[in-house]
Amino acid sequence: MSESRFYHFSSTGLFYGVKSVEDAIESSREGGFIWLNFYNPSIQELHSLVETLEVHPLSVEDCLDSSQVPKIEHFPNNTFIIFNALSYKEKQLFIDEVDLFVGKNFLVTVSGINSEGRKPLNDIVKIIENDPSLAKAGPAFLMHIVLDYVVDEKLQAFESLEDELEEAEDEVLNNPGGFKPMELMRLKKYLVNLRKSLFHEREILVKICRMDCPFVPEKAILHFRDIYDHLAKFFELTETDREIVTSLMELYTSLLNNQMTKVSNQTNDSVRRLTLIATIFMPLTLIASIGGMSEWSMMTGPSNWKVSYPFFIIGMIIIAAVNYFLIRLLEKRSKERTEK
Repeated sequence: MSESRFYHFSSTGLFYGVKSVEDAIESSREGGFIWLNFYNPSIQELHSLVETLEVHPLSVEDCLDSSQVPKIEHFPNNTFIIFNALSYKEKQLFIDEVDLFVGKNFLVTVSGINSEGRKPLNDIVKIIENDPSLAKAGPAFLMHIVLDYVVDEKLQAFESLEDELEEAEDEVLNNPGGFKPMELMRLKKYLVNLRKSLFHEREILVKICRMDCPFVPEKAILHFRDIYDHLAKFFELTETDREIVTSLMELYTSLLNNQMTKVSNQTNDSVRRLTLIATIFMPLTLIASIGGMSEWSMMTGPSNWKVSYPFFIIGMIIIAAVNYFLIRLLEKRSKERTEK
């Protein structure tokens, strides 16, 4: 069953639903304007607008292409606008397209194409039903309500991203070794996509506010300026969050380098101690090996072994002490030269 809904705003202020596009167009002849709210429509449904509302075929093709960037295009009978709706679930950012056609006596909204079940305009009808007074003023005011709803929904995505940035910052500071830098790269990718979307959406509102759109009256401009202020705020948040991600990446790299330097210094100290021990025992090993082969007792006489071996051990101790203090002296002089 189709979830598209069609409505008529009569000239007397009534707001009611109709069964089909044809019924909506028929009711518009009585005055007022119509709202065609399409959700995941078929190609045939959208192409029918080319004849009924004189929508340009290229605009219909843009509706079916979810990779379009936000933009505004003016045609003789209508203005076509592409906006992006944001949602953030399970650490994944979803960007869904919302298309709008605004004319003298109609507003067409298209959403849900390639959205995998997400409904960017899910609660918009309830909002209008609760307070239809602004929407009844004309298609431009109804378009303001739709765009304002889409922009306000972006706040949830920004709050979720900022929460993740705070978690990433705590993780970097508390456990840099266990932190996954791909998390920062993921957030940076999302922020780049958000910046691209917000940049174009802000340009759309600039064009509307300077009255480039013939279907938005001057008395509605003030409402669209409020939307522009929200987009400007989100754009600044995106820039700030991108700087935070860059700073966190630099901080993570610095802390990781410090840890690697610490480990390297510990390794160097261990190697230095082993080298010191090896240097001290190398001459002692040589002397011991010569003595073992030549038998010091035979060189001094078998009867003098009680004297020769103690003197031999004392000599080895003296040689080891001399080597040790000589190495320390050389290290001290090398350190002094490095400090100078």
